[in-house]
Amino acid sequence: MKRSGISIIALIMMIVNGIAYASPEKSALSPAAKTPSIKAEKDDPNAVPSGKVVETMDAGGYTYVCLEKNGKKTWVAVSQTKIDVGSQMAFQPGNVMTNFTSKSLGRTFDSIIFSTGAVKAGAVPAGHPATSGPTQGATGSKAQVAAKDKAVKVGKAAGPNAYTVAEVYAKRSALNKKTVVVKGKVVKVSQGIMKRNWVHLQDGSGDQQKGTHNIVATSQDIPAVGDIVTITGTFAKDRDFGAGYLYKAIIEEATVQK
Repeated sequence: MKRSGISIIALIMMIVNGIAYASPEKSALSPAAKTPSIKAEKDDPNAVPSGKVVETMDAGGYTYVCLEKNGKKTWVAVSQTKIDVGSQMAFQPGNVMTNFTSKSLGRTFDSIIFSTGAVKAGAVPAGHPATSGPTQGATGSKAQVAAKDKAVKVGKAAGPNAYTVAEVYAKRSALNKKTVVVKGKVVKVSQGIMKRNWVHLQDGSGDQQKGTHNIVATSQDIPAVGDIVTITGTFAKDRDFGAGYLYKAIIEEATVQK
């Protein structure tokens, strides 16, 4: 009788443990959603694509490039630029998205890499994204980009919540979810991405090599590239919007004033 009791307890424990371990497996085996997904670069051999350009298309501020290498074709998207069909090119690593639908093209790509630009001569991406900018484009976007990178020098805004671009990066943990005011020059504007506009601001502070010279703010306002503006909004650190939009520092729901 005692042995029977032990056996029943053991059986119950096995069933409980079985259920506990079965749950993640069931989740992992469930059908994939028919929405864009991102693969880790290290898991995909095409994350650093190169080859012969066999087709290009421009839409939504981006150039879609079809590369062919060893009989295999790979699609890459970069900021809109002139790329010649027949040229040999290689691109920077980027986010790999599957089942990606471009509304501006009216086409779905089985797999496409959103790259930050070319790594060989032959194409210079217009509006190469800053380190703190989106690493992947969204359909229907319209981008304004400063024609040339010139030395920017803008004085700090006034008030207790005012910070330079460099300061918001340096104090990003303390400023998380707090209101900040930053004054600077608009160097890039991407419109209509995820129902918001993305304003890139610089004031001359920060380190370009570390990407702390450029702060992005999301807003319903649309300033012009070259404007000197004051942005007020809620600061967020390590903000991940999904689809490749990951920011070390960003100002959200911002108002823009000249």
